[in-house]
Amino acid sequence: QVQLVESGGGLVQAGGSLTVSCATSDLSFRRYTIGWFRQAPGKEREFVAAINWSGNIAHYADPVKGRFTISRDNDKNTVYLRMNSLKPGDTAVYYCAADSGRLTYERAADSSQYDDWGQGTQVTVSS
Repeated sequence: QVQLVESGGGLVQAGGSLTVSCATSDLSFRRYTIGWFRQAPGKEREFVAAINWSGNIAHYADPVKGRFTISRDNDKNTVYLRMNSLKPGDTAVYYCAADSGRLTYERAADSSQYDDWGQGTQVTVSS
């Protein structure tokens, strides 16, 4: 079991940028696919982005393509989600999750494939 901790959330104006982080002290972290999901009030949790263990493959949900960038630093056991051109519709609690399987788009977007989840970090975009 991988314990994940998100950080970096906050309040930002529309059009602004924010980077959220997902970190762990677990040294096996570098073997995992890491995904970001988000959940807005009254809505289901939705896939945002995912990155494979080495960081050379990433997948994004259509609403964030071209605006969000996922990356990882395995030496720091941390995955980042850089969010640019933020919109009020991006307001949500952002969660990171770990999957021990090989990254494909279908698997990345399926929250049931992820074994371990963080507690979430709130991102609020004001208009």
